Formats: sequence, structure tokens, C-alpha cells
Amino acid sequence: SKLGSPDTSASKKMEIIPTSSLLSFRRRLIISGFLFEPVSLPCGHTFCKKCLERDRAPEPRCVLCKEAGGAAAGQLLRVNVILSNLLTKWFPCQVKASQLRHEGNLLYKEKKLQAALQKYNEAVSLAPNDHLLYSNRSQINSTLKACEDALHDAETACRLQPYWLKGHLRKGQALANLGKTEEALREFLFCLALDTGNKTAKSEAQKVSFLSHLDLHSGIVLAWLCSTAFFFFLLIDIVDIRENSTGQHIPFEVVDPSDLDCSLCMRLFYEPVTTPCGHTFCLKCLERCLDHNPKCPLCKEGLSECLAMRKYCKTVLMEELIARYLPEELTERRKIYEEEIAELSNLNKNVPIFVCTMAYPTVPCPLHIFEPCYRLMIRRCMETGTRQFGMCISDPVKGFADYGCILEIRNVEFFADGRSVVDSIGKRRFKVIQHSQRDGYNTADIEYIEDQKVQGQEYAALLVLHDSVYDQAYTWFNSLKQALKSRILSHFGPMPAKDPDPQANPNGPAWCWWVLAVLPLENRAQLPFLAMQSLRERLSGIRRVLSFMARARAR
Repeated sequence: SKLGSPDTSASKKMEIIPTSSLLSFRRRLIISGFLFEPVSLPCGHTFCKKCLERDRAPEPRCVLCKEAGGAAAGQLLRVNVILSNLLTKWFPCQVKASQLRHEGNLLYKEKKLQAALQKYNEAVSLAPNDHLLYSNRSQINSTLKACEDALHDAETACRLQPYWLKGHLRKGQALANLGKTEEALREFLFCLALDTGNKTAKSEAQKVSFLSHLDLHSGIVLAWLCSTAFFFFLLIDIVDIRENSTGQHIPFEVVDPSDLDCSLCMRLFYEPVTTPCGHTFCLKCLERCLDHNPKCPLCKEGLSECLAMRKYCKTVLMEELIARYLPEELTERRKIYEEEIAELSNLNKNVPIFVCTMAYPTVPCPLHIFEPCYRLMIRRCMETGTRQFGMCISDPVKGFADYGCILEIRNVEFFADGRSVVDSIGKRRFKVIQHSQRDGYNTADIEYIEDQKVQGQEYAALLVLHDSVYDQAYTWFNSLKQALKSRILSHFGPMPAKDPDPQANPNGPAWCWWVLAVLPLENRAQLPFLAMQSLRERLSGIRRVLSFMARARAR
């Protein structure tokens, strides 16, 4: 199909639009006419509002990608505001012609045939290359018994779209009304070759075959229909419509980059997504807004369902338009985005910091995320692929402590209201070099810390201390009441086994961190253990705590 030509002088610099760009909706929409009142589905594909309303289904699916989420019965369809404005600006004649076509259709349904014909005459004068207008006007003329006019319009539609079934169907009907049954039959058989399951074409073919004394099922017609010669006749000179369509013309002068700016970041759309209410935003901009409020940033319509699905598909046509007509601007926009992602991926500078609780290497740390700033932080950790962030306890002066632990996200479970539960586990310890903030959450420049290894007699003494404290911790844990032990096991898992070489891991034995996590100590008392770079000192500290608890229990 054609989008139409905007009102411009021939002297302006023009760019040919391939059908695949502006009518990206593949062959079905290529032959369906100008995109009028565009509605973008959740899958990212865009269709005419009237087409979606006509094809409503109990369990709707997109006709292109077969994804669930078409136009359900009773669903209110909203026009894509940005695309609608662009089409009106670029193709004013086509938009007006489409409006007249819909008005003519309503008049035709009301049996006001002359008024409907007048609307179509006006539409054709505005869009003389729109095959759909000629096809529909052919139907009106047939109803008015103006058979020659009906045939002329049908032939024009076929000339504009040679392999459009409906055009040949209209031509066949007009020929049949004029008594040219054999020519009509050929048109209907042509339709059946294009779509063997078309009931209307099959019915019309049966009617004219009876009138022309030909048995459609006798084998003569069917043999011709199925013959190699017929298909050669049908397919000869057929080439890829998308590659060879003459398309329409858009002057570069009317393509204004500001028409494709996101209203939230005021930059060119990057990964544009369209909400059910018809507004379009950059994907990242929309996600950040929904962190704070599950409503459209522009019209304030609720987007709870959109948030619950957590599936934002890019608006395909918008991406194609930007890529084709604003390539330099898109390259610059992509460069900015990639620089931001690279900065967010750095695990030494501006590392995101979650200020909450103590975390330790190798120890699980489940988190309930509900604050908008941390929703953004966790999402960025996932998007960059690092899946890591720092955990620190709060500090009344600096905001957060000078030491913390890097957590790695193992899984995220999202809820319909935007909250999430993050399953994370401790990886490495760090020291904060500089405290800072970014987009509402804390960040830090950090350096990683490791235990200092010892050798010789010091290592032999360390092994003895290691085994002794492990046995002491194991005895303490087994002395706890069963209910308390069960809670600890469900939250932290079982106590790790003793390490053959306590210095094998730069952070020391896993069981040490497990014991520190389950010991009933305040965060401030636990923090020095995290900062220690001597395993001997850490083991000695754990032994003192266990001994104190044993004495207190004995009293």
C-alpha cells in the first residue's frame, strides 16, 4: 500500500521511501492501504485502528508475530500520538483522504450511496494512487448499477496493486455484472491462486462457471488452475514487493528531529516503546518513571498492567523511521547510551551502593526492593550485565560505612506493583575511597581488599587456630534450640565445611563468614571483621565472641 505524497513542490530534495520502511507491517499491510489512526500493540507492531477494531477476537494475536495482545473485545484502542502527528505532517492529503474514506463507509452502511460516492470522489482527488479508494468506489458503483464505472475503478486498483486479491475480486464482480463471465471467471481463479481458501472468490467462481456452462470441479478448470502454465502466468515478473515498490516521497526538509524527541529526556527516542494510552517514550525513561508511579507520565492513565507484564517491546515502525531518516542523530544518541552503560559497568568507579545491612563473601543475602532509587539501581545492574552492586551499612556522618561487600544477583522475582525480591550472594570485600551519589542512590569509588597470606611457622599456627575455632563454632551452633537452628538454616543454608587450606580464598574460609552472619552481633560490631586483612585476627575475634557467649550461657 501507499502512504501518499505530502504537499511539497517538486523542486525539493526527495527521498524514496521503500514500502518496508513506512509500511513495515509486511505484505498484509503493504496491500491494505494508508496507515490511518495508527495503534501500536504491546508486541511493537502498528496497525490502523479500524483494522484492529474490525478483527477483534476473544484471544487476540498480532497477525505479524502471533504474539498475544491484539485487540480484545471491548478493549479501548488508543492512537499512537507521535506516529499520528508525523503522518499528519508528512502526508496531509493522505490523512484527509483516509478520513473521507471512513466517512464514505459509514454513509454506505446507511445506504446513502450518492453521499458515499461523493466522499470517495473527494478522497480520490486527494490521493489518486490509493488502490483502496478505487476498490471501495468500485463497490459503490456496482451497488448503484454503474457497472462500467465499477469496472474502471477495479481495473485502476489492480493496476496500482497487481497482486492484491480484493482488487481482482472487485474486477471479477464488475465483469460478471457486465455479462463477461469468462473474463470474470479468470479474475476469480486468479484470486483463488493468490488465496486458495478465499470463500468469496470460490463462491463467485462457482456462480460464473455455472452461467458460462463450465463445471468448476470438472477437471478442466481445476487442471488449468493447478497447471504449471497458470502459475507461470501468475508469478511471472513478480518480485519482492518490499524491495521494488516505488514507494512515496518524503522531503528531508519535513523530517524534523525534534518531532522524534522523548518528552522525558528531551533527546531522540532510543528504544522507543508505546504505552496502551498511545504515548511513546524511551524504554529507560519509561522504566524510571514507573519506578516512582505506575501511571503514564503525560496523561496519568494507570499502567499497572504494563508494569505487571514487565515486557516492553520497542515500537518497530518508530525505530525504522529513526534509523532511516535520522541516521546521524541515532548514531550520536547510541554513542551517548553506550557511554552511560560503560560507566555503569565499571566495578571500581561509581559502583552502586545499597545502604542496608551487613553482607559477607559467600553468604546469601535476599533483599526486598521497593524504593524507586533501588529499583533503578537493580535494573541497571541487570542491564549492564555486571549483576553486581555494593552493600554497606549506614553511617550517621558519611551516609554509609567505609567497608562493604560486593553482592552478585543470582535471580530477581518481580511483582505486579513494581516491587521485587532479589536473590544475591556475597562475592568480594571492598574499601570505600570516595562517597558519591547518582540518580538518587549512593555510589562509591572502591578498592578491593584481600587477606594477607602467611607462611612457615605462622601458617602452621594458623592451621591449628583455624581447626580449633571451627570446632568451637560447630559446637555452638549445634547447641542452639531446634527452632532457631531451623530459621538459620532456611535463611543462610548449612554451615560450610572446613577448608583444607584456609588461605586458598582471598577472602578466607567461607565458614567464617557464615558464622559471623548468624552470630547475634550488631552491625557495628560485625563491620571490623569485614575490614580485617588478617585471617588470624578474624579467627581470634570469632573465638572471643564464641567464648563470651559460652560463658554468658553458663551463667
